[in-house]
Amino acid sequence: MTSMSRARVARRIAAGAAYGGGGIGLAGAAAVGLVVAEVHLARRQVNNGAHPHVPQAEGRYGLAYDAPGPGKEPLRLTMLGDSTAAGQGVHRSGQTPGALLAAGLAAVAERPVELRNVALPGAQSDDLDRQVALVLSDCDQVPDVCVIMIGANDVTHRMPATRSVRHLSSAVRRLRTAGAEVVVGTCPDLGTIEPVQQPLRWLARRASRQLAAAQTIGAVEQGGRTVSLGDLLGPEFEANPRELFGPDHYHPSAEGYATAAMAVLPTVCAALGLWPEEERPDVSRREGFLPVARAAAEAASEAGTEVTAAMPTGPRGPWALLKRRKRRRVSETEPASPASPSGV
Repeated sequence: MTSMSRARVARRIAAGAAYGGGGIGLAGAAAVGLVVAEVHLARRQVNNGAHPHVPQAEGRYGLAYDAPGPGKEPLRLTMLGDSTAAGQGVHRSGQTPGALLAAGLAAVAERPVELRNVALPGAQSDDLDRQVALVLSDCDQVPDVCVIMIGANDVTHRMPATRSVRHLSSAVRRLRTAGAEVVVGTCPDLGTIEPVQQPLRWLARRASRQLAAAQTIGAVEQGGRTVSLGDLLGPEFEANPRELFGPDHYHPSAEGYATAAMAVLPTVCAALGLWPEEERPDVSRREGFLPVARAAAEAASEAGTEVTAAMPTGPRGPWALLKRRKRRRVSETEPASPASPSGV
């Protein structure tokens, strides 16, 4: 599917989400039915992708920067979403994406970071309503930035794409209205799950990218930023499945989570005004201003691509800035986390 075709499909899905439609499927109902059957078979082969323990990573990171004074208060980072946001599949708290993002953010900001995680393994986008209510239950503790990672279970459970995007858009809107910055890691690439074979692997990839593009439109139109994880959990994961997937062959390994977290970190920092790169587009990296549907389609085809709202609505609809921020290696953020999070 070309980027223009993907843009049209994504715009239709996002429009259906905004105006109450619910009949637009992903990659065709019959094709998705086959994908779902194959994914469920794959899950049974890997014990449903389950791990008996999800590491508890909540607490304070960057204790070396814990000092009194204005501008030194801890930043508040909250994770929402499914098993990927929770960190299912690894054994230690420091290997979860939340811990990695908190440590990285502390290093860049040179301030401690309080991490909270309300993500639920197995969650679909309709669980975001509950998760956001938890996050906003204390108006004095609104996060500085929220990271949402969700979408895979929507595809495997055949949730209509319009419904999926509607719930995500609502979550972003509520969090932004409360004053939090929001970064969405869009739907990962289900075509990389090893037990899924061709041609269903291709169909799973197509469905994932369609949802990711539609998620981008919905999130950006509500004031959030998005980072494409589809291809990040694509070629890199396909080339190194033994390294980037965990023992269940379904969830990322510690190295896989680090790869994803380091793609999201620059956008988290940029949302808080902490990233050293210029916010203007860099033409040499093929960055620029595009209609939001086109930017969403481009992002769904390239890993780690950020999309954020940029201009008022014009003749071709809302516009967005597409950025390809430089990823930092894990080693560049490790000094921020010499101590474990408090209470863990």
